[in-house]
Amino acid sequence: MLLEFLQALNSGEKTPRDLLEICLRRIAAGEPDIQAWVEVSPQAPLADGLLNGIPFGVKDIFETRGLATEYGSPLYLGRKGVIDAPIVTALRRTGAVLLGKTRTTAFASFDPAATRNPRLPGHTPGGSSSGSAAAVAAGMVPFALGTQTLGSVLRPASFCGICGFKPSFGLLPFEGALPFAPSLDTVGLFTATAADMSELWSRGFGGRFDADLHRAALLGVPAEVSMQHALAGAVQRLRSGGVSIDEIPTPEGWDRLQSATRTINRYEGARSHRARLEEFGDRIGPELARLVRAGLRLTDSEYEDARAYVENMKMKVASLFWDYPAILTPAAAGPAPAGLSSTGDPAHNAPRTALGGPAISVPLPVDGPPLGLQMAAAWGRDDALVAVAAQLESLVG
Repeated sequence: MLLEFLQALNSGEKTPRDLLEICLRRIAAGEPDIQAWVEVSPQAPLADGLLNGIPFGVKDIFETRGLATEYGSPLYLGRKGVIDAPIVTALRRTGAVLLGKTRTTAFASFDPAATRNPRLPGHTPGGSSSGSAAAVAAGMVPFALGTQTLGSVLRPASFCGICGFKPSFGLLPFEGALPFAPSLDTVGLFTATAADMSELWSRGFGGRFDADLHRAALLGVPAEVSMQHALAGAVQRLRSGGVSIDEIPTPEGWDRLQSATRTINRYEGARSHRARLEEFGDRIGPELARLVRAGLRLTDSEYEDARAYVENMKMKVASLFWDYPAILTPAAAGPAPAGLSSTGDPAHNAPRTALGGPAISVPLPVDGPPLGLQMAAAWGRDDALVAVAAQLESLVG
């Protein structure tokens, strides 16, 4: 969708106003069922740039001046932002049009939002960036901002059949967004395709990078049958396209890395939201309330041990990237779970968040519920990763 919008602008076929009207019409048609938006109120760009006239949505934990900033909670209903978060300001300075705020789970945790999966009705869109993922999947907006603390970009991207990108930790500013676990919180992006993501990244954040996907590793992690079949098909097409794929086991200690990541998330999340629990009790959301109470029971030494283990694993896993520019895994165990009471399991994404390097979910060509392939690279190799993700997408499609 992003590339189509840019082509229409460059050819003179469409004006920025035309593109805005397209998005507004699609929102009007789909929003009653999908419920992806908290507020739709287009804001003028702050300058001219490489994304002139391209509308975008922003997850409702980012501060946005004069627009709803309610953190996905009725406790903050009607709250308006007083500033723009730096990442929002940066995008508006590229000429992009802030279209409005997208729904999130309560305080970006596990209590589901009202948002529905536009590609798989009756199934979760994932969380916590559910509104941003659904809005892009429904064609309501060419790209949207989200955040990931465990799996809140890569998982909903997989569930909704779009591309989600979690850049290297700290590369994009998190300031102006509601913190959860500060050593994990990462700004993320959604587009319809990996080709769109490569274009968005080169215009808005990085440089244009001519990467060649010649070799990758497929990490052996558990997955449902449908995901196993989709991955096998993708690997076969990649090999036919000249890409060398080695199947390797997970590094020793991977399960403990999962546990350590969740310990960090609970410990830091509990301290981020302790005051809210004390003030509002379970009204902050039953899942979040349980997490806070469990996190407050964790000792400082348990937390420090978890942090130390993650740092040790960073050094161990970094050596894999000496041999492989990209490591492939499922972006989720399988399709989006049925029902709306859960946002799904972030287990396939959480280690990548803790390790801090970039990771991207590329939609797989499937006859059935959406599935995503997760690609990871070494810290700081963001430009190369989005480029090879677009190449992978073209080969497996």
